[in-house]
Amino acid sequence: MNFDFPARRARIARALALTDEVLLIGSGHPLPKPEISDALLPYIAHQEYYFLTGHLDAIGGILAFDPRDGAWTSFVPEVTEMDRVWEGREQLPGEPLTSFPAWFSARRGRPVVLLGAPVSGISADETRTAAVRERYKHARRPKEAAEIAVLQRGAAATAAGYAAIQPLLRPGVSERTLQIELEAEYFRHGAQTTGYDSIVGVGPQSAVFHGSPSPDRVARNGDFILIDSGAQVDRYVTDVTRTYVAGRASPFQRDLYQVVLGAQERTCALCRPGAEWKDLHYATATDLMTGLAAMGVVRGNPSSLVEQEVHTLFYPHGLGHMVGLGVRDASGLEPGRTRDPRPSLRSLRMDLILREGYVVTVEPGLYFIPALLRDAGRRSRYAQAVDWDLVDRHLHLGGVRIEDNLLVTAGAPLNLTAAIPKDLK
Repeated sequence: MNFDFPARRARIARALALTDEVLLIGSGHPLPKPEISDALLPYIAHQEYYFLTGHLDAIGGILAFDPRDGAWTSFVPEVTEMDRVWEGREQLPGEPLTSFPAWFSARRGRPVVLLGAPVSGISADETRTAAVRERYKHARRPKEAAEIAVLQRGAAATAAGYAAIQPLLRPGVSERTLQIELEAEYFRHGAQTTGYDSIVGVGPQSAVFHGSPSPDRVARNGDFILIDSGAQVDRYVTDVTRTYVAGRASPFQRDLYQVVLGAQERTCALCRPGAEWKDLHYATATDLMTGLAAMGVVRGNPSSLVEQEVHTLFYPHGLGHMVGLGVRDASGLEPGRTRDPRPSLRSLRMDLILREGYVVTVEPGLYFIPALLRDAGRRSRYAQAVDWDLVDRHLHLGGVRIEDNLLVTAGAPLNLTAAIPKDLK
C-alpha cells in the first residue's frame, strides 16, 4: 500500500468546498458475537474513513476537519495492554480519542457534517451531510494510480483462484468444494479476504443471484456452474463472474452463453469517457433481446421488446456498478440527478457519465428464473412476445452471467480481469 494520504486529504478538502461546517468521519465499531461476550465479528473501518487515513482497525476512530484553518485531525483509540495481549493491536498515529470532546466543544454551535459511521453523541445536519456525502463520493470515483495498482493485484489473485478450479469443473463437484479451492488460492496470492461472500451455483441455483454455496448441491452432467467471486487486497475489491458447464453443454446452452458473451464484450468496448451508463444498460438489453430472438425465445423487434420491458424476464438486474473500497463503492447518481423513474431501470446501481479513472463492472446475464417465468401476470402480459413452450422446456436451466472489471481510460478501456478466460469449454 503506497497511498499519499496528505495529498488525498487536500484534494478532498477542495472537492467538499466546506466553509464553516465541522466535518467528522467515523470509522465505526465492531459487533460482538452473540454467543461469546469477549469476541467480535470481523471488523473493517468504514470506507469513507479508510480512504483518508489508511487505518483498517481504528475502532471508534474519528477523522475531523475544520475548514476555518484547513486542518485535519485524526483521533484514534488508545491501545490497551489487553488489546495487545488478546488482539495483537499496535498504537496508531494520531491524537488520543479522549481529546476529541474538547476539540469538538471548542467548535460547538457550528453546523456538523457526519460521514462514515455514526459517532456516539453527535447529531449532524442531515441536509448538509447528504450533500457533502455526494460530493465526497463523486471525488472518490476516479481511481488514483496507486489504487489501480492495488486493484491489479487483486485481479491477479482472483485470476489465480479461477485458474485453480478449472480441473474441478466437472460432474460431481459441489458448490462448497469450488468455493474452498477458489478462496484458498486467493489467499495464496496475497488476498487478505474475499471481496464479498462468494456465490457458487450449479444447475437451477445458477439463476439465484446471491445464493450461498452448499456442500449438498453437486453439479450434474450438463449443469451450468456460475461463480461470482473476487479477492480483496488492501481493502480493494475485485468482482468477477464466470459461467461454466459441467461436462457437455447442449446446443441451447452454447447459444445462450454466446449471446451473453457477445453482449458483454461489445458493452465493455463502449466503456469510454462520456458514455452514459444507463444508455449502455439499454444497449446491452437490446443486444440480449436480439440474441434471444435469434434463438426463438422471444418474438419481435429487439428495441421494441426492451421498451415493453420483456428483457426484465430474463435480465432482471442492472448492467453493473463501480468497484473499489467494497462492492458497488461510490456507485449512485451523477451530481444533480434524481433517480430515473422508468421501471426498467429500478435495478440499475448507478446513473453516471463515465469518466477517466472509473472502475466499473460489466455483468450482463440471461436467466431462467421460475419465480419470474411462472408468474401468471407476466405470462399474460407477454403472451405474444415470448415462446412460453420453449421457456418451459428450459426452466431447470439456471442462468449465465459474465462479469469483468473495466478501467475507463482516455482511450480504449482496460479490462483488469482479462486474464480470466471466458471461453465455454
